[in-house]
Amino acid sequence: MRFAVAVMALVLPASAFAAEPSLSAKVEKVAPPDALAEPVRKLLDEQALVVRDGDAEVMTVWFRTEIPAKASAEQVKNGLTYREIPEGVLVGAVRFPAKFTDFRKQEIPAGVYTLRFAVQPDIGDHTGTSPHPDFCLMCQAKEDRTAEPVEKKKLIEVSSLVNEGRHPAVLLLWPNNGKDAAVKVVSKGEGVFVATIKRAVTTEDAKTTLGFAVTVAGVRKE
Repeated sequence: MRFAVAVMALVLPASAFAAEPSLSAKVEKVAPPDALAEPVRKLLDEQALVVRDGDAEVMTVWFRTEIPAKASAEQVKNGLTYREIPEGVLVGAVRFPAKFTDFRKQEIPAGVYTLRFAVQPDIGDHTGTSPHPDFCLMCQAKEDRTAEPVEKKKLIEVSSLVNEGRHPAVLLLWPNNGKDAAVKVVSKGEGVFVATIKRAVTTEDAKTTLGFAVTVAGVRKE
């Protein structure tokens, strides 16, 4: 029996023994980075979402104090979704203290990036590549210096500069439409983890909240 166990240990892949990250999420007062343009920085809340793996910072996310949305009174009453945020709208900014791997397995260099909402097209090589089509596209702070919405084609071009024009840098969003407003890390299975938080959203006629679930670890499976 001992021999059999030893043989199994030899043939199992190393990933079978890899420890899951000890991720945590917390809201902390952190000033938005100076790398951001002033029009962007002044829209951001200093109460930032900080994600750590043990004691090491994985990412810090600054959301807009109020995220603009387009929704009817009935939609607000029933609860908003990401789709009420117009594409190209500035949602916030993120800082990676070390290299980060996005859901598409792209390596994102350490640095500061703006976050703008976009919907993945359900066509061609995009079909079936992610569990949800809602993303924030990341743009280098030095390349995205306006607080105004950015037209989608231009946004894709600017975000793609992160990867030398190959593909936009993405931060996958998962649905978080429940009433649980807790800030925490949740496993989505297969090594994917998200950080959840509620944020203030404004429409022409109302103020409400929208749940966000931001992918903080994990990549798509082929």
